[in-house]
Amino acid sequence: MEKLFVDETIAINAPLGHVWAALTKSENTRQWALEFSSGGPEFHIESTWELGSPVLWKGQDGTVIVEGNVTAVQENKLLRFTVFDVRSEERPLVTEEDGITFKLSEENGRTTLHVLQGDFSVMTDGAKYRDASAEIWDKVLPKVKVIAEQHQ
Repeated sequence: MEKLFVDETIAINAPLGHVWAALTKSENTRQWALEFSSGGPEFHIESTWELGSPVLWKGQDGTVIVEGNVTAVQENKLLRFTVFDVRSEERPLVTEEDGITFKLSEENGRTTLHVLQGDFSVMTDGAKYRDASAEIWDKVLPKVKVIAEQHQ
């Protein structure tokens, strides 16, 4: 079966450290994580972003909606974490490439942020979920760009 990933990139007019802060500082994640609510209950992301630490997507009442763990981290370069909707019936097997991966690279003070999310092929209706996630990333990435560029 063909693997299904969201695979998107955005150029940001800010150095690596500003983009990293936009992705990982709680006051910033609270801004871009709202895009994942998309008409549903608002939630935010809590994590220390250290290897093995939990990544919890919580509703306003503190209920965990999505959980995961940081599986790779290199400050200002790479952040990967798993995501599992706790409302789902079954937890799919997770491979090294599953979850959400942020890769950052900088050239002349401009940072390229690459996001990879998947593999959705292990899910029933995986293409539908991949497409829905891609639409959300189309809103999240510009929000991360604005946050990073404002902190110049």
